[in-house]
Amino acid sequence: MKKKLTAMVSALILTVALALSGLVTPTAGTAEAAGYGASIVQCTISGSNVAVVASASSVPASDDGLFYLVQVPLYAAGLNGNVVAQAPAGAQAAFSVPLNKGQANSALLSRFVVAVKQGGQLVQASEGCYVTNPEACASHTTGRTVTGKKGLCVDPNKIQGGELADLGIKQAIYNIPLANICGPTTNGSYPTINYSYNGKNYQFNGLCVAEYDLVFKTLTNKGIATTAVLLGNYTAAYADIIHPLARDGSVCPYYAFNTAEQAGAEHLAAIGSFLAQRYSNTGHGKVDNWVIGNEVTARTQWNYIAIGDLNTYAAEYAKAVRLFYNSIKSENGQANIYVSIDQQWDRNRNDPGNFDGRDLLTAFNASMSSQGNIDWGVACHPHPVPLTNAAFWANNAYYKNLVKHSTNSPFLTMENMEVLTDFLCQPAMVSPYGQVRSVICSEVGYPAAQGEQAQAAAVVFGYTAAASNQHIDAFLLTRQTDTPAEIAQGLPHGLDDMSGNHRLAYEYYKNADGPNAAAYVGNASTIMGYNILGAIQAR
Repeated sequence: MKKKLTAMVSALILTVALALSGLVTPTAGTAEAAGYGASIVQCTISGSNVAVVASASSVPASDDGLFYLVQVPLYAAGLNGNVVAQAPAGAQAAFSVPLNKGQANSALLSRFVVAVKQGGQLVQASEGCYVTNPEACASHTTGRTVTGKKGLCVDPNKIQGGELADLGIKQAIYNIPLANICGPTTNGSYPTINYSYNGKNYQFNGLCVAEYDLVFKTLTNKGIATTAVLLGNYTAAYADIIHPLARDGSVCPYYAFNTAEQAGAEHLAAIGSFLAQRYSNTGHGKVDNWVIGNEVTARTQWNYIAIGDLNTYAAEYAKAVRLFYNSIKSENGQANIYVSIDQQWDRNRNDPGNFDGRDLLTAFNASMSSQGNIDWGVACHPHPVPLTNAAFWANNAYYKNLVKHSTNSPFLTMENMEVLTDFLCQPAMVSPYGQVRSVICSEVGYPAAQGEQAQAAAVVFGYTAAASNQHIDAFLLTRQTDTPAEIAQGLPHGLDDMSGNHRLAYEYYKNADGPNAAAYVGNASTIMGYNILGAIQAR
């Protein structure tokens, strides 16, 4: 594996130079111009204000020799916002505007654009840039739970039992379909929760929220780090959270989030703020990680929107991630935000319904970096290929050729996760702080269809591969308990069957770390027919 990088992106060099001149403190946020004469090299919260610094390689012609700073809402295009500051046009310009957190004119989810007047009209002179350090205004920041990588998609019916402790689980993942928590409840025992955000009141279903309170508080009390997946499910009552281009009647489990309309974008921001505040230091349990959507690479299957062009699609998803990133981290500054990809990496399919992970991350990163780089991570689903076969080591040549140890591998599995982490080591892909982005294997399923020994060996292999990769922060098995829907697909993923009986994989996962790990890695190696540690360390 490649070691962590410390090189900053080249655009930050200018920010450092400005800092040395006393004009601005170095920051992680940079938005470079795309065909414009000016660039925004800093857009950060400083106290109760937002400090914006612009640089111009060639000062655009103007009527009055001034730069105008326009504050544009996330859901608006071009210069459809308000002029909030001005400064003399030149090679450098600095602006300071109120943050106004919690107010109708909050800058937290706005992008700032430099413009000039030409012929009496404002003309865009820079790419837009959003606030890149929302954690600076967080009032509910709490320490992260960092105890280990071993994780599980928990069965809510078993969280209060002893299985999680017996297995040594340190990470858990849980879904939140957002429409489910919206609106009032008529249950008197769980009254409607009213939440004020940017001067508007929003309602949350007290009964539904209480269920999440129970799950997250129980996991927190057990010392387990929790990841929540935010999903855009459709309901007629709360269709505003769904992107207008996803409301064409196509049926999908989950849809793209609404970043195109004021009411929907503001509603989603309020949801992000509410959840981050509630699951921080307020006594309802803690969520450390938030995943935005599910397998967004599979556009027509898990994140529907009527956009088939990769760059346009990636830009829309980047806006959704930005919305949740800023609304969540402005409450809990220690929370991590992740994008979600499946295991299809570089298949080069001619399929506008689905995108390869490599292509989507490249386009997403370009879109995000152009408007202020932030510290997002990657949540991937490196299931075996094919999905129904845990015994990947016995695959035929066709399937083995789909999992390569090179950047053009068609698929990502736990066999070749270094392909993703090495990809993220590239200078263009690192975080604003010059480090490799956090990676979590947030859904990994090994079915028992080929027998319990094959499942058990695969589970040990997957966990050992994750434990051996310094850039992977969590390994989360798909199921604690089988589900009927997955069994019908030939995917009995559970460590427990439907009757609650432990499979052999339960014992092997329990002992995949700790004092008995070497013995169980050895047992798994015998089942697979080769040395697991040797194979992993050879990469």
